[in-house]
Amino acid sequence: MFHIIGSSGSGILRPVSEIPAKFRSVFKEFPFFNYVQSKALDDVLYTGKNFVACAPTGSGKTVLFELAIIRLLMETSEPWRDVKAVYIAPIKALCSQCYESWKKKFGPLGLNCKELTGDTEIDDFFEIQDSHIILTTPEKWDSMTRKWKDNCLLQLVRLFLIDEVHVVKDVTRGATLEVVVSRMKAVHASRTAQNPETGLSMRFVAVSATIPNTSDIADWLSNESGPATYLDMDESHRPVKLRKVVLGFPCSPNQTEFKFDLSLNYKMANIIQTYSDQKPALVFCSTRKGVQQSATVLAKDARFIMSIEHKQRLMKYANSILDSKLRDLVMLGVGFHHAGVDLSDRKLIENAFTVGDLPVLFTTRTLAMGVNLPAHLVVIKSTMQYVAGSCEEYSEADLLQMIGRAGRPQFDTSATAVIMTKMQTRDKYMKLMNGMEIIESSLHCHLVEHLNAEIVLQTISDVNMALDWIRSTFLYIRALKNPTYYGFSADLDRFGIEAKLQELCLRNLNSLSAIDLIDMDEDINIKPTEAGRLMARYCVAFDTMKQFNKVAGTENLSDLVSSLIRLKEFNDIQLRVNEKRPLNTLNRDKNRVTIRFPMEGKIKTSDMKVNCLIQAQLGSISIQEFGLTQDTAKIFRNGMRLSEFLSQPSKTGFSALLNSLILAKCFRAKLWENSPYVSKQLEKIGQSLSTAMVNAGLTNFSKIEQTNAREVELILNRHPPFGNQIRESVIHLPKYEVTVEQHPKYSCAAAEIVVKVNLKNQAQLLSRRTAPNYHYVSLIIGNSDNTVVFHQKLTDLVLLKCGSWSKKIEVAKASKGEEISVNLISSEYVGLDIQQKFNVYYSGARRFGTESPYYISYDRTGQRGQHSELKPQSTDHSATSATDQGTTLKRCNTRQCNHYCKNKELCGHDCCVSVTKKRSANQESSFSSYLQDLRSRCDTLAQTPVKRLKVKKNTDNQMKVLSQSLKLVFNVRLSVVAVRYKPHPEPVSSNRSHTTQLHRKQS
Repeated sequence: MFHIIGSSGSGILRPVSEIPAKFRSVFKEFPFFNYVQSKALDDVLYTGKNFVACAPTGSGKTVLFELAIIRLLMETSEPWRDVKAVYIAPIKALCSQCYESWKKKFGPLGLNCKELTGDTEIDDFFEIQDSHIILTTPEKWDSMTRKWKDNCLLQLVRLFLIDEVHVVKDVTRGATLEVVVSRMKAVHASRTAQNPETGLSMRFVAVSATIPNTSDIADWLSNESGPATYLDMDESHRPVKLRKVVLGFPCSPNQTEFKFDLSLNYKMANIIQTYSDQKPALVFCSTRKGVQQSATVLAKDARFIMSIEHKQRLMKYANSILDSKLRDLVMLGVGFHHAGVDLSDRKLIENAFTVGDLPVLFTTRTLAMGVNLPAHLVVIKSTMQYVAGSCEEYSEADLLQMIGRAGRPQFDTSATAVIMTKMQTRDKYMKLMNGMEIIESSLHCHLVEHLNAEIVLQTISDVNMALDWIRSTFLYIRALKNPTYYGFSADLDRFGIEAKLQELCLRNLNSLSAIDLIDMDEDINIKPTEAGRLMARYCVAFDTMKQFNKVAGTENLSDLVSSLIRLKEFNDIQLRVNEKRPLNTLNRDKNRVTIRFPMEGKIKTSDMKVNCLIQAQLGSISIQEFGLTQDTAKIFRNGMRLSEFLSQPSKTGFSALLNSLILAKCFRAKLWENSPYVSKQLEKIGQSLSTAMVNAGLTNFSKIEQTNAREVELILNRHPPFGNQIRESVIHLPKYEVTVEQHPKYSCAAAEIVVKVNLKNQAQLLSRRTAPNYHYVSLIIGNSDNTVVFHQKLTDLVLLKCGSWSKKIEVAKASKGEEISVNLISSEYVGLDIQQKFNVYYSGARRFGTESPYYISYDRTGQRGQHSELKPQSTDHSATSATDQGTTLKRCNTRQCNHYCKNKELCGHDCCVSVTKKRSANQESSFSSYLQDLRSRCDTLAQTPVKRLKVKKNTDNQMKVLSQSLKLVFNVRLSVVAVRYKPHPEPVSSNRSHTTQLHRKQS
């Protein structure tokens, strides 16, 4: 019986009629709030104070969030254009559940809900512009708010809702939540400082199922008026009474985790018989294989008493199931559910279990947390899980989430949760189940990454500000109360603990400074470097930064892929036993297409699995297994972000930077840079249609454009105007042209070139473009010393305005050769790149009389420097597309000759000398040959990379050259010889000089 009284008190339920009539539709499913909701009603609805609630699972904590939203609407006048509330939950599934519910409840009131849990940021700010309620994860909001000073939308957030706030203790995710909350405090402080007269506040409302130290969370969420108000309700107020059982099983020291987990399968039948009360039971296992093994063992050991009608319903489900093993088990009353099961099968299993037709369901914890599958009995089989090939315990958040599935309010008045663990850890989980484990901060484990992010945001610019920032975190609250947990002495007072926190802060700042992520001066002022900004922008882990810092600069595509797979971001990808066979087939198989860079031996580690899946995706090799497909999608979300980071300008060498740009594009296009499946990048073209085009020989955009539209339709088995649409898409892709010219300005140390990028189809693109607005190309030039000569991004919008872009570039002479590599790399598309070679001409003295040619360098004082032997330049073929444009001129005697010399056998140019000819060891005869050639060159046209330059005959100059050269033989100091050249009398462009003087200094 309900008690209807106007004020809250012990055992009193508040009616929904207390809510203003406009908003009562939000709570139309019930006439009264339950006990927990009634206790919190006054604090949440009738005040604007920050609020923390600790209440059992199933006690309706989500309603508290809804009341807080209504409070915000009540104190804001319509239209609610500039009102924004943010809901944060640790997993995407919780966001999705709230999104579906709130869209129906608040939509009629004129509020727009937006679920923001994706992994791309292109349109995120645009999407939340018209949204009133934003539902997201800590990681996503962390990424969004790292640019909050540049976006006024985040300044409009008035309400911040935190679900499962106990996640702050989680080692992997807790630090992110903690930092996000502290950052939102900074947003509020900044807003108040800029507009103090508005009086706008930011309210924090947090809820959790089990927090023994709720008051600490309230202290953390304090504001200028003091700590947050909090409500602490124990398990006695749970709507469905939950009995918690922790069972310990013996485990010998030499027994592996795998064998212990296997032994628990044979205890399952007895546990279900004892605790299920003939009602649905949900069993959580740590692995997919463990799920299927446990279900199979139970089906053999247990027999469920079912009516004929019940068996017929199960038979009906089984007839629709695709998986043969699952079909057999369902007929016996047992099912399994994990990411490797076909989607249609999973939906059938969920439905059968929800309506109570399936007695027992085995599932993995990750998937079940995102699916609403309540049960009378929940069993957690083993408290260990496999992460990155090693065993570790479930986090408290995971356990509480799994246990929270026990109890179905619409069917049950009681429920049971059973934890199966080792005898040695039984007491630990007993304490945890009773809510005795204090929530601690995990920020100190990830402090270095988050310090860097705040430095980039300019929240921190010196050590004192860093300590102020730490004071806003949950780490500070708990360090004062439990210093030993964070490695501090228990005898320290408040000032001593603050000194230790400052020491911890300095240690992490020094770690950032050691790899050039920040700059610190003697006064300990802090500034971010470009690398630090990129680390914060792409949310890259500090360990990953240290790995990137070891890049040699000579890496090719294979090397970069091998480097990526070892990064921390891929640690959660696991190699399962049943995946080894298909992965080995992708790696090496004589009977089918395999990956581009096969690995030695069998696939036996998670790193090798990641490598194999990356290459299979880029090679358009079909991956049949559903689980591998899901892992591939996850890998590419992280890989795209990391490859983008690596492709940014840095100290890395030319080869590594060029291949990083190519690899980043490959991740976006999901194709190798030389892939024939270019059509896969077009709208409406998938894997099967792209394969048909490859089989028809349409392996590049040019061939597709030249093919008749009706022929394209025949190839793809499509009706008109499909072929026209495909051709139009290709025609309106940007087409580039790169030209390189050398200016007639020569020296022995540097040359001047002009690079021009033309947009060949500018007129067509002005009317329509296939590429997105953010598409750009990267122009990168490198020399034979693996040095980046030039690197710049050019957007299509810039090229569209004028049709072309040009740049004058000074190219310093490389020690290993005169050839440069000019590359134009598209940011999004495979098949648009241009890669070519260009030989730069440098003037300078040449030594004769030796078998090997040498470059001789001079410094500004005229002193002869050390010489280095000219060697052929090695090129990185992995970075060159199969459709590369331009020709490569080889070095030394095999390169193409562009000089007009009368006597090539006696010429001083390396390219003119025959391979079979060797210079005479006689220095005097070599010098005579040089003089003879010098005379002959005065009567001919000498060609340079830009223009033919005609030498003006000057007998006096020739005699001076002869005189000075004779002195050289007898080691006599030379004077400067000036040879004046006159350009060939043909038209020259305005950016070239009409007369050029070439001075040759010899000593």
